[in-house]
Amino acid sequence: MSTPESPRPRRSGLRGFGHAGPSPWTDLDRPPLDEAALRLDLLRPGALWTSLDVVSETGSTNSDLAARARDGAPEGAVLVAESQHAARGRLDRRWSAPPRSGLFLSVLLRPQGVPMERYGWLPILIGTAVSATLDRIAGVRTGLKWPNDLQAEVDGQERKLGGILTELSGGAVVAGLGLNVSLRQAELPVPTATSLALAGAETTDRATLLRALLREFAELYGEWTAAAGDPHASGLLPAYTARCTTLNRPVKVQLPGERELLGEAVAVDGDGRLVVRTPDGARHAVAAGDVVHVRPQD
Repeated sequence: MSTPESPRPRRSGLRGFGHAGPSPWTDLDRPPLDEAALRLDLLRPGALWTSLDVVSETGSTNSDLAARARDGAPEGAVLVAESQHAARGRLDRRWSAPPRSGLFLSVLLRPQGVPMERYGWLPILIGTAVSATLDRIAGVRTGLKWPNDLQAEVDGQERKLGGILTELSGGAVVAGLGLNVSLRQAELPVPTATSLALAGAETTDRATLLRALLREFAELYGEWTAAAGDPHASGLLPAYTARCTTLNRPVKVQLPGERELLGEAVAVDGDGRLVVRTPDGARHAVAAGDVVHVRPQD
């Protein structure tokens, strides 16, 4: 006697019949991504990207790809979720967004010929690639708050567009990106956030943005790995500092151990650390910490 098979997870597609998870047609302004079309455009012989999957819903694309990395998955895997319910940011902060309102994805990287001590440049590399893509494709002037926040100015105020999280797994780097694309004012998780739509983007078509940013990243990543991850020889350091909104302004840095550092952000050094000059003239290289941009009168 045959027994009923367990329901299989359904990938996000154009039709959505029998769809598991959020329906792709609950908001017609937010159409689902076309996995087949994206694969056709991005998966080419000799290219960085070797697989691309779009799922309707998952807990965290980073967690899913980290599991694949531990199983020995090759470099170049891309996992995109239309919705995440356990997404993580820096310091294990949780966040969520309406289905198909943004780009929520992770990529699996195994940088050949790059010393592991230079892997810390990868979130900076991704941020630089995404910022350049949004400037060019969406027509939105973006900046990078050290170390890994994407920002845009709305109504004269800096607002967060998205963030980047990287982690090591199975000898690989799994890099995740969350980017707010079509969030409306009432849907923003915090008042300091924004979206491409609210920033006046020329396009909020997620497929167009995804193709462009994956191609931009692949090009910059190729230059970086060819230079063995050297931020100077690859041109990454000057490209990043040109977009870094943290430099040359007063900052407050929340350090591990509930310590605080006040001063001016004067540089990003060759290890990707933020250099802060305190009022006594001393320079402090910060490898990890939460940065607050301080207004001069604060």
